[in-house]
Amino acid sequence: MLWIMNLSGLLSAAMVTVVLSPSLQSFPPPRPSAPPTSAGSPPEPPPSARPRRSPTPTNAAPAARRLRPSLVHIAITLDRDYLRGSVAAVHSVLQHSLCPESVFFHFLVLETDLEAVVRSAFRSLRFKVYSFDPDRVRGLISSSVRQALEQPLNYARNYLADILEPCVRRVIYLDSDLVVVDDVAKLWRTNLGSRTVGAPEYCRANFTKYFTERFWSDRRLAGTFAGRRPCYFNTGVMVVDLDRWRRFGFTRRIERWMEVQKAAEGGRIYELGSLPPFLLVFAGHVAPIDHRWNQHGLGGDNVRGSCRDLHPGPVSLLHWSGSGKPWARLDSDRPCPLDHLWAPYDLYGPSL
Repeated sequence: MLWIMNLSGLLSAAMVTVVLSPSLQSFPPPRPSAPPTSAGSPPEPPPSARPRRSPTPTNAAPAARRLRPSLVHIAITLDRDYLRGSVAAVHSVLQHSLCPESVFFHFLVLETDLEAVVRSAFRSLRFKVYSFDPDRVRGLISSSVRQALEQPLNYARNYLADILEPCVRRVIYLDSDLVVVDDVAKLWRTNLGSRTVGAPEYCRANFTKYFTERFWSDRRLAGTFAGRRPCYFNTGVMVVDLDRWRRFGFTRRIERWMEVQKAAEGGRIYELGSLPPFLLVFAGHVAPIDHRWNQHGLGGDNVRGSCRDLHPGPVSLLHWSGSGKPWARLDSDRPCPLDHLWAPYDLYGPSL
């Protein structure tokens, strides 16, 4: 029976692939690989932690790693629990980019030795590693419905404008549990207008559920959204104007709401980790991006992680937000049908 279930899952994934947008069905032909660099090599990770070398074309020559504003800047966190997902996300970006040489990755870490994993997986990758100080945010974090949402690195996105160099004026932030199946330069070219953050919005979602009764019953707190049409947006995929962020001090605005949550005498004002402070600051002031750039929720809810289907419409990015992660479900031989769409980008699993 088990082989029948596995075959059914593979057939379901294949059917989904056929109906997805053309961007998921094709990608550029391979380019010749550049030789690996030899300068400043960090210690090698243990064999068990080492991914396969990506067959994807390299995106940089050894002498071409300088930061330039014209590059497509992408920020991703690296930590041991989600490292497999981060590597798959990078692999997917490179595989579908029409010009991978134009992409520059910014990795935010707590443990700098993870740089060796990146170097072992990708040849001459354009990237820089930034050490995030967990003490900067530890005292502001509230308990959440899922322990992973309480990790300090989950809040590093709040500090991108401070951490990245001033010459980086715009960045795409990507979570570690997604794959990009289209040319990321299309997302990069999003017109933000006068907005600081761009993201797919979901105005049919029940926005009130992201805050507690305590919040909505306090006229002063609830009045935060007066004059705004707030909609839910997922912070795992954002295009951020860092110049505007720095100019208007949005890091401090987010921190203030986290302080209100910690100091609330009448009870908490929200339940979910790092998302509600972003909603409090930006909801109703977000540059809308097509939903194809965040087909989120594929990891189910924050408790059960049940299987879910794609939303209607074309797909440029698949996002396993929620508690169910594709690598864990594949390893346990209990995958959801859509998890097979993540597997081709996995450099730790079997070679496909």
